[in-house]
Amino acid sequence: MRELTCVECPMGCKITVKTVDGKYEFSGYSCPRGKMYAENEVVDPKRVVTSTVKLVGGGVLPVKTDKPISKKDMFKVMEVINSLTATAPVKTGDVIKSDVYGANIISARTIK
Repeated sequence: MRELTCVECPMGCKITVKTVDGKYEFSGYSCPRGKMYAENEVVDPKRVVTSTVKLVGGGVLPVKTDKPISKKDMFKVMEVINSLTATAPVKTGDVIKSDVYGANIISARTIK
């Protein structure tokens, strides 16, 4: 048995996940989004990765993935991010590196 706290809305439902005959059973959610959150969290949890890349000439640029990626790929994504450099000027949302494990690495800040 596993217990999760749903983060899809402010209600914070406590969702219980049980495995019965190789299948998952969910209880405690109060909307379909809660059940979907729990299913995703148990089967293939995903997260947005945030970090920084070096700027040519000094400093760092905050970056993030433009969508959640599988937790199993997070260290691989960080290896890519750690190998990157960026050159100013850069705007929030600019793609620093495309298609990194299904997501783009984008700038999280404008730097002139």
